[in-house]
Parts: sequence; structure tokens; C-alpha cells
Amino acid sequence: MKRILLIKITSLGDMVHTLPLVSDLRRAYPDAAIDWVADASCADIPRWAIGVDRVIAPPLRQFKKNGKKWKDLRGILRAVRELRREKYDVVVDVHGVYKSAIVARLARSPRRFGYAAEFLGEAKAEFAYTDIFGPHGNATCREKMRLVTANALGYTYPEAETNALRIPAPATPLNTDGVPRAMLFHATSAEIKKWPQAHWIAVGQSLAARGFRVQLPWGSEKEHEESRALAAAIPDAEVLPRMSITEVAQRLDAAALVVGMDTGFVHLADALGKPTVMIFTATSCEHFGVQKPGQSVSIGDQGKPPSVEAVLAAIDSVAPKLPGQAGQAGQSGPSHQAAGNVSA
Repeated sequence: MKRILLIKITSLGDMVHTLPLVSDLRRAYPDAAIDWVADASCADIPRWAIGVDRVIAPPLRQFKKNGKKWKDLRGILRAVRELRREKYDVVVDVHGVYKSAIVARLARSPRRFGYAAEFLGEAKAEFAYTDIFGPHGNATCREKMRLVTANALGYTYPEAETNALRIPAPATPLNTDGVPRAMLFHATSAEIKKWPQAHWIAVGQSLAARGFRVQLPWGSEKEHEESRALAAAIPDAEVLPRMSITEVAQRLDAAALVVGMDTGFVHLADALGKPTVMIFTATSCEHFGVQKPGQSVSIGDQGKPPSVEAVLAAIDSVAPKLPGQAGQAGQSGPSHQAAGNVSA
């Protein structure tokens, strides 16, 4: 196996879920070139993945959002030319929608693997595949990708997941005052996923009383307003500025604790090996949750939002002594390789 093409186009959380598969492929084929096709809006994660040789990043979201402008179309055409520059021994589409299937079909490869129609996000995307993945039972989203790819290509993989990332260091060191930061990702992509504001205030006040400085990120003006409202009720809380994906990742890397909803950045915190509590209210904890004893825990479930007390207990289970380790918090390292509850 000389060259492998991996297709996972969006979104941020799905990029993070794919990282263990990259580690498996690199372990199974240490000398192979591994390329990854991802939308330009999410391409930072593949670029940080240790084991990926080339990232092909068409601006598909931008093309749709901007009214299909010629500039974005040129970017897509450039990506297609870059894609077809190489021949691949195998193409692995673990996304399973029309746009990923089209990418698979455009790739120069004799074998293109994808899910059977009943497991695809868009059933007719099956047209692009020469080979269909085998069954995956009730596997989690991360385990499913690892299982079907290993079975398709004929290699074995370890039970423990490995996330290997190299986050760019910030231009100036973060959190140099020795106070441990707790980042609260209260915002969600849908109203149904929200956890009550009063609950966030209670958690933030508890963390502040323990010695954490609470940091509140945001991505839209509405989220900015929500962050300001929370900061007004949490002692010494900090509303962070608008940030790029890279800047958020650097803040995560410097944090002592991350608490948030089932969102891409909270999954990234777990992949970086940070003490993480993930809150579920409207999606499946079993399918999407993170569970690494002593490092990360998921709480709540679809239609079963957790109580404040349950979240505080979850925080205690992953970061009970962090305020006493303030002098060790806040330094970004050049790379991370998290396997189970091990990080480096």
C-alpha cells in the first residue's frame, strides 16, 4: 500500500472523530502516503494530524454560503486538480454523502470503499464505490470508522484510541499568571441542545470558588451576548475575543479544564488529552460521548439533560486537584498523542 486517500469533509467534530483512524492507518502502513480531503472550513484539524501527508481542502461550504461565486468555484477546481494529481491504491470514504462520494469518484483509484446504502447519509451516494464496508453493529461513530476500514483493508488495530495532533504554538505564551483556566463551551448549533443559563452560572461560580478562572468563548453575536451575561454572574470570568479555529485550539491546549456541550471544540479538547466534561441534552451520549477514566467523561443523554450537581460531580472525577496544580497550567506543547487516558 503506497498511497491512501481518506475522505471526511465536515464538520469540526467529525474531523476529530476521524483522528484515531488516521493513527490506525499510519500504524498499519508506516511507509504509505496518507492524503485527506476536508472542506476548507475544517481543514486545520487534518493539517494538525500527525500521520497525514497532504490535505486537499476545497471551499465547498464557502461556495454554497457565498452564493456560488466564481472565486470559490476556482478554489474547488484547484482542489480537483490537486486530487487527480496522484494515483491512490485505495480510497476510503467515511463520510457517506453525495459530496464525499463525488470526491471518491473523481479520485484516480481502482478501489473506492464506502458504506452500504442503508448506512449512508444520502443513500444514492453508493454509486461511487467499488467496494462496500462490512457491518459495524452498534459501534460508536469513532469505533465504526476504525472497524469498517480495518476489516476492509485487512489490518488489526489496538483497542485504545490514539489521537496524534500537533497544535501550532501561540505567538505569545498564554495563561502565564499561574491561574488555571476552565473553558465553558455553552453555545450550541441548535436551541434544542442548550443547557439552561442558570446551570452554567452555577457551574461557573463553583469553578471560580475552587480557584479556576472561567473563560467563555463565542462564535456569533448572539453567543457573544450570552457569554457576557454569564461573565456578569461569574466572579473574574473572562469573555474571550472572537477567535479562529487555531486560536481556540491554542486556548484549549492551555486550559486546565474544559466543560461544554457536544460540540466540535469539546471533542478537540478530549483529543488533546485535556480534562473534559461533555454535556448531552439532545444527542446520543452512547454514540458520540467521550469516556476516558481520569481524563474525560460524558454526562446526560438525548432528552435527559443532566443536573448541575451531576456536572459538578463529573468535574470532580476528571479534575479534582487541578487548582492545586496552578503552577503547571497553561503551557502549550508542540504535539500531543493521546491514547486512552495518556497524553504527551
